[in-house]
Amino acid sequence: MDNGASSYRRYLDGETEAFDEIVITLYDPLVLFLCRYVKDHHTAEDIAMDVFADLVVHKHRYNFRVSLKTYLFMLGKSRALNYLKRRQRIADVPIEELPLQGEEPSAEAQYAIDQRKKALHAAMAELPEDMAEALYLMYFEDLSYEEIARVMKRTKKQVDNLLYRGKKQLRAILEEGGIEP
Repeated sequence: MDNGASSYRRYLDGETEAFDEIVITLYDPLVLFLCRYVKDHHTAEDIAMDVFADLVVHKHRYNFRVSLKTYLFMLGKSRALNYLKRRQRIADVPIEELPLQGEEPSAEAQYAIDQRKKALHAAMAELPEDMAEALYLMYFEDLSYEEIARVMKRTKKQVDNLLYRGKKQLRAILEEGGIEP
């Protein structure tokens, strides 16, 4: 998949249903990404809606040089950081409280999954912010090194170093906590 660029081209050509495809595909990942910054699910949803509105209102800004997903994440990150600058106090909402998607496994399996997720999120919270962000974009959002570099405003080599050191530290933290990575 081209992460929405072909759908956006169809939208620009007048097919309004194509924009719905973009929102369905990229809304939830964008909201979860923004939650890492603003620590509030509702605020992240508001920022994500603003990002999609910007895509509709300012059609000329997206130039197809990067994937649409990367563009939206860059725009979302910028808006989230601007929000944080304007806001004095930040309310923390743990990521465990965010709604999960997908089918419902058995109670035992769900418990095991929840425990592993909690351990992973706790371990990622111990990492430096830039390492945690790079790992999140790589493994949760499936972005390439180049896309991560653009979102984080780093070079590909810096991203490579962050991911290497982040994986190494994350493995050590998980092993220290008795969890097999």
